[in-house]
Amino acid sequence: MRGHEEASGTAYVPDELFKEWGKKDPILHIEQLLSEEYKVSSDEFENTRKEIDDWFTPALEKALEAPYPVADVQEEIRRVYTPVPDLKSEKTGTNGEQISRRYIDGVTAALQQAMDEDGSILILGQDIAEYGGVFKVTQGFTERFGKERVRNTPIIESGAIGAAYGLALGGFKPVVEMQFADFITCGYNQIVNNLSRSHYRWSPPVNVTIRCPYGGGVGAGPFHSESPESWFMMHAGLKIVCPGTVEDAQILTYSALLDPNPVLLFEHKKLYRSLKADVPEHIEAEVLGHAKVLREGKDATIVTYGMGVQWALEAAGKWQNEGIELEIVDLRTIIPMDLETVSASISKTNRALLLQEASLTMGPMSEMSALITEHCFEYLDAPVMRCASLDTPVPTAKPLEDDYLASKRLDGTIRKLLDY
Repeated sequence: MRGHEEASGTAYVPDELFKEWGKKDPILHIEQLLSEEYKVSSDEFENTRKEIDDWFTPALEKALEAPYPVADVQEEIRRVYTPVPDLKSEKTGTNGEQISRRYIDGVTAALQQAMDEDGSILILGQDIAEYGGVFKVTQGFTERFGKERVRNTPIIESGAIGAAYGLALGGFKPVVEMQFADFITCGYNQIVNNLSRSHYRWSPPVNVTIRCPYGGGVGAGPFHSESPESWFMMHAGLKIVCPGTVEDAQILTYSALLDPNPVLLFEHKKLYRSLKADVPEHIEAEVLGHAKVLREGKDATIVTYGMGVQWALEAAGKWQNEGIELEIVDLRTIIPMDLETVSASISKTNRALLLQEASLTMGPMSEMSALITEHCFEYLDAPVMRCASLDTPVPTAKPLEDDYLASKRLDGTIRKLLDY
């Protein structure tokens, strides 16, 4: 019965409260229970106390006697993440066959392949077992992998992420599904104060993947349409993945599961069943953090991710009819950000348009804009321009949502950039 921390003391607590609380001491109660119901003797209690003292005292003394560390910037940065093996070299065999899959099928296929290969991977979430999840990503998983590895949770995001954290420390590789990314706020503390900082502070690898169905365009309103990916960018230790194609839906999902660090995987709800492509049936992993040039061009670079990839590809096709060649860089992961690929593109086109579905203020492209201004200024023939959704909640009514989304302003922003 002490203060919240040593310096606060206990002088402000009346003596009679200490007497009352002392009778309710849970340690005292468990000792009484063990003594009365299980006949544990006082000698056994004392031996247990000594065993515990002998266990932790040497480590405590070592810590108290240890010298302060020497500051080394590179070493501190290196310690943020658990080193990732060269996943590209770990070929597990592929016959090169292509298969037609939707975006949602790519996510499902990646989960299935990883779970087939590694028995330590399990999935937790609301209604993900027999029901298959609200989007049916895990439909049939209970029959395929059993109830021990496909676990329904109560509606308690913080509890599910906390359980996953404990499982990861125990050697498992848990995947947690947020039913909608909007409700990740209920688990925010577990993510930013536990998952993100654990390895840097003290722990072994924390291989937790959190799947986050996100994004608008489906008339789902302000509580089921948010793009919250930027909320986590400042918290060192997390990786943030945003697939914008069918191929990346499966590659990045599979790679996230193999990465030994905590990964937030943002899956766009509108793309789940609207996007289809021929992709490799067997999925190969890669180290997260590498952007891709999806379309070559010379007149301007559009840097984007997620749904923005599809908006950009559509816009580039239309502008080609006017003789304008737009280069499209898909970031794929927004943490880590691949400035090298972006810089190489801008050095060629000399113009940069940064496209995101998230609202304009403090979105991922604000950080990319700062990086380009700092590192690529000499390449630019025009100001860096952003195209984003409005700084409002996501409207429910479809006409309002259409006007809210960044796609509404994309052509106008391209014209403004080209005319500068």
